[in-house]
Amino acid sequence: MKKPTWKTILQYLLILVLAFIFLFPVLWAVLSSFKTEQNVVAYPPQIIPQPVVYDNYVTVISRYPFMNWMLNSVIITVGSTLLVLVISSLAAYPFARMNFKFKGPLFALITAMMLIPIQGYMIPLFKILSEIGMRKTPELTNLSLILTAGANITSLFILTSFFKELPQSLEDAAKIDGCSDFRFFASILIPLSKTALSSVAILTFISNWNSFLWPLIMLSGDKNLTLPVGMARYFGGAANDAAFKYGPSLAAACMAVLPTVIVFLFLQRYFVEGIASSGIKG
Repeated sequence: MKKPTWKTILQYLLILVLAFIFLFPVLWAVLSSFKTEQNVVAYPPQIIPQPVVYDNYVTVISRYPFMNWMLNSVIITVGSTLLVLVISSLAAYPFARMNFKFKGPLFALITAMMLIPIQGYMIPLFKILSEIGMRKTPELTNLSLILTAGANITSLFILTSFFKELPQSLEDAAKIDGCSDFRFFASILIPLSKTALSSVAILTFISNWNSFLWPLIMLSGDKNLTLPVGMARYFGGAANDAAFKYGPSLAAACMAVLPTVIVFLFLQRYFVEGIASSGIKG
């Protein structure tokens, strides 16, 4: 076994130091959420909570409709993520594997729309959804948020780049055996693209989970808000309160970030492989 050189040791030490710098604030926030308010603001600061208390979490859940916000966010985020996977994969297949008239200009036009932020078309989209009655009930509003998030151009770009990299000989062999385009797409292409699909799923999940401006405009009623909107209202109200407490705020933040951490931990291997194989470099 080759002995590590000083250069390798220094590289690993540097990585550990950087990891500690980035992770320490997160660790401090998690630990502080289990502290009493006096220990959170104590000086010198106390890293390990003594005693460990759960009152901050109880306060957040009992005082605010936090679980309603969480459920609304889960419904909208999971629904929009599944819709993006279906629409983007179906749209990416002809752009990557088929030849048709104006394919290049059409793809360029679609991808150019990534340059237009949501603020550029938010008002007309809001008026259209209001006119067709998509804001009459919370369920219809959630459905409208899912549908408007389904057109994800970044996901289309990632999947198109990945589908192009698959060997043409694989498709030719399937066609010789009598495989139709749809069967090749569903039975061969999709199973081979789980890394790219996982990358799209993670990016879409995180983006929609953290979405704030569009749900803020569309949603109304305290119990019908998504988690980012409810958290903003919670923090805004708490910050203007003379009895502002750090403990419940940190507890709410820890619960809000937990779903994205879980999703990323389960799919991180596919995420890295998918981004690398799609040709996107940081």
